[in-house]
Amino acid sequence: MKKVLKILEFDKIINKLTEFSVTPLGREICEKLEPKYNIDEITTTLNQTNEAVSLILRYGNPTFSSIHDIRSVIKRAKINSVLNMEELLNTADTLRGSRSLKKYFEEVKENYPILSEYFNTLYSNLGIENEIYRCIENTDRVSDNASPELLRIRNQIKSQESTIKEKLDSIVRGNAYSKYLQESIVTFRNGRYVIPVKQEHRSNVPGLVHDASSTGSTLFIEPMPIVEANNKIHELYLQEKAEIEKILYELSLKVQIIVDDLDKLMENLAELDFYFAKAKFSIDINGFMPKLNTNKYINLKKARHPLIDPDKVVPIDVYLGKEFNTLIITGPNTGGKTVTLKTIGLLSLMAYAGLFIPCLESSEIAVFDRVFADIGDEQSIEQSLSTFSSHMTNIIKITKKVNANTLVLLDELGSGTDPIEGSALAISILEYLYNKGACTVASTHYSELKTYALSTNGVKNASCEFDVQTLAPTYRLIIGLPGKSNAFAISQKLGLNQEILQNAKSFIAREQANFEDVISELQKDKLAISKEKEEITRNLAEISQLKKELKESKEKLEVYKAKILDNARAEATDILLSAEETAKESIREIKEAQKSKDLDVTKKLDNARSKIKKQLSKTYKQEITEETEYAPFDVTIGMSVYIPYLDQEATILSLPDEEGNVFVQAGIIKSKISVKKLKPLKKDDKTTINNVKISVNTNMKAKEISSEIMLRHMHVEEALYLLDKYINDAILANLSTIRIVHGKGEGILRKAVHEYLKKHPNVKSYRLGEYGEGDFGVTIAELK
Repeated sequence: MKKVLKILEFDKIINKLTEFSVTPLGREICEKLEPKYNIDEITTTLNQTNEAVSLILRYGNPTFSSIHDIRSVIKRAKINSVLNMEELLNTADTLRGSRSLKKYFEEVKENYPILSEYFNTLYSNLGIENEIYRCIENTDRVSDNASPELLRIRNQIKSQESTIKEKLDSIVRGNAYSKYLQESIVTFRNGRYVIPVKQEHRSNVPGLVHDASSTGSTLFIEPMPIVEANNKIHELYLQEKAEIEKILYELSLKVQIIVDDLDKLMENLAELDFYFAKAKFSIDINGFMPKLNTNKYINLKKARHPLIDPDKVVPIDVYLGKEFNTLIITGPNTGGKTVTLKTIGLLSLMAYAGLFIPCLESSEIAVFDRVFADIGDEQSIEQSLSTFSSHMTNIIKITKKVNANTLVLLDELGSGTDPIEGSALAISILEYLYNKGACTVASTHYSELKTYALSTNGVKNASCEFDVQTLAPTYRLIIGLPGKSNAFAISQKLGLNQEILQNAKSFIAREQANFEDVISELQKDKLAISKEKEEITRNLAEISQLKKELKESKEKLEVYKAKILDNARAEATDILLSAEETAKESIREIKEAQKSKDLDVTKKLDNARSKIKKQLSKTYKQEITEETEYAPFDVTIGMSVYIPYLDQEATILSLPDEEGNVFVQAGIIKSKISVKKLKPLKKDDKTTINNVKISVNTNMKAKEISSEIMLRHMHVEEALYLLDKYINDAILANLSTIRIVHGKGEGILRKAVHEYLKKHPNVKSYRLGEYGEGDFGVTIAELK
């Protein structure tokens, strides 16, 4: 089986997959990945990938970068070993990474049953994480504040070092010893402060020799006056080391307590990294989750070989397993036959391993018990040169193991020997595999196999297209037609003498020549039909797109229409509230006038009534609803009309239909509306309120609304419309601060919201949410 994986280049897929894993444990799982041959197991692994792909596309990639392989740390902790600084920091980093992943998944609102099991059981321990970071600065140093004792010792060391350096500086710069020194510097040897003395003046500088230069000309001497100070600082270093060991021991004890949780954590992190590696690889190759079946039916649509440059690979459509179980592919060398075989085999293995495959989403993969392949001599896609014996050795092994639920891929079947014997042997092998119930795809050059496919039930011809004009293969697979030998056409195109060509044709039997001519005509017809089919498909796609755009335009029109109504109602409410305030002020003035026995009360009352009436006249039109109907009138195309409930002028575009509806245009908006809701437009058609009684409820209360609006996952246009309405309501409710949840994503909606808030006259200021408020997925706005 491993040989088949190598022949189909599954190992190269694994190498690419491994590049997308982040943690060492995840890479190990990727490297060991092998296909499964049970449909339930395959379905589970594909669902794992599908959930991870969905998460990435909706919420971005989760971060695994701070996670380390701490299996050796866990192992040492289990035997009560004291962990070093690097091991402790790696443990803290991993706990932090786990906590970050949990936070990532907390943002997820949809249901992901497989991945949630792993995310929800991720272990984190903020206490131990913070304690390690507090005590250890980096892999080489414990923090001064790790313990009061360590801080005291290090302060003493600094003080002692300062004293020693002052003494040594006085020695180095003093006249007594400077002439004996190689250089006027203080250095460090074997944990002691020393000065460099010329070898010949050793006796002139009393002290202890700790080292010498490579040439022996310089001795590093610890002067006697500082020996005692050096001894003291050496004792402090020992105390510091002991205190550090004590701190590391205490931290190691904390890790030992959670060692089982860390063990489980590493397993979960490895699995999650593996799932997301599969997802990232699947996205990278633009793959889709195939449908699975156990009916031996393969249907790959626009399938691409994942190891060929995406800009150069030619997608193929290939199917078998329903009308026929054996597919025989013919065509020129380097025309795409081997690539087709490898594409079928490799994409099947990828699906079995839980990876998406590069093809259309509606493609199907059959789940077989085994996949066998004899393709070349374990060579690359570009060449196919193996001996007859090596081919036959492989085929013998296949025939011994094949059963009714196997996929067999055979390249250049029967080649490498006498054509007559080779073709006979090839037909016999194909019949044997067919009778066993296997699904077989074979490539060949033999014409006898083309005839065999045409005359045998359950066997189908296919060919790799070749452009004689350019003398190059197109790599397109055509099922239903055998490949034509293009030797004569190519030779003629290259300029071979016509006499030679005609003579060559005379050596071919008339029946064979006629057969090739029929194939040629069929290929021309097939190509013409294929182009027509592509044109029809394109036209249908354009029609579908136009229908979609029309539907979206209609929906936008409805939203726009509703927005106009909501804005009008909001404006009416503002005017009514203003009128209420005016009424209150007028009542107050009248009462004061009555108290002061002002004789001009009637005039004040008239002024108040006039002011309120003037304000209410602005909102009278808001009492007209969409349900209000008017007297019928004669309609003509081009006639100007008035739409009362929208307060819009419009032009008639059509005569009334059976239901009494007409198309009108108001500005840039076209709409269908009942004639009963229109009024013919006149120059003096203005509404007055002189005889209309309008009452104002002075006890009107502003609506009680939430201080938060949820806009996440909405289109910009829809979100801004709802935000506009929400801010109007918030102002009426006297809210001073609102919280706008737009999500993180790519930042498109957030930018649109900020642009809107920047221009809104009632927004005093706005800012992104802080930690605990939703970070940059939330905007906090202060209203005027």
